[in-house]
Amino acid sequence: MPNSLTLAPKTFRILLLLFLTLPFLSACGFNTIPTREEQAKAAWSEVLNQYQRRADLIPNLVETVKGYASHEREVLESVVEARAKATQVQVSPEMLTDPEAFRAFQESQAQLTGALSRLLAVVENYPDLKANQNFLALQAQLEGTENRIAVARRGYIEAVRLYNTSLRTLPSLLWAKFWFTDAQPMQSFTISEENMQLPKVDFGNGG
Repeated sequence: MPNSLTLAPKTFRILLLLFLTLPFLSACGFNTIPTREEQAKAAWSEVLNQYQRRADLIPNLVETVKGYASHEREVLESVVEARAKATQVQVSPEMLTDPEAFRAFQESQAQLTGALSRLLAVVENYPDLKANQNFLALQAQLEGTENRIAVARRGYIEAVRLYNTSLRTLPSLLWAKFWFTDAQPMQSFTISEENMQLPKVDFGNGG
């Protein structure tokens, strides 16, 4: 009776073949697509983190402005509404290949940026608000968050560029066609970063 632990010749040959070909697969870009896909998803998670940080700052910002400029109701309401829409539009890493979902996300965040820009422009008319320490702290946090958003966006754009390129170029193109058949190009930002930036407003104590 054969030993149950002894491998059948066919099984042994298969294992040997896999063992011998693994270095070849690695050297020929077999891991490129899944590696770059995970890097792009991680970069997207950082983008979401920074946008959420911005959304979390807005309620306190609106309340602070309201205390000094309550009659600017239209501007304040536009920020609140834009924030609500932006937080409702979510794109998980698994949805990055969906152009419609990504476009909706991008547009909602751009609308929120525009609403914040209008709010900060209005603040120029209220010297007491500009001198308020709570407002100055919130403004500094918001400016820092906008900078982190820009950095995160650039990181995501580059990660997606590398991933999408791997789907179109050799040797990883071959693995996309014959192995990673579900791999699809990811969406990237089309609105320029310049258009996403808040205006530079002087929030000093001057009138």
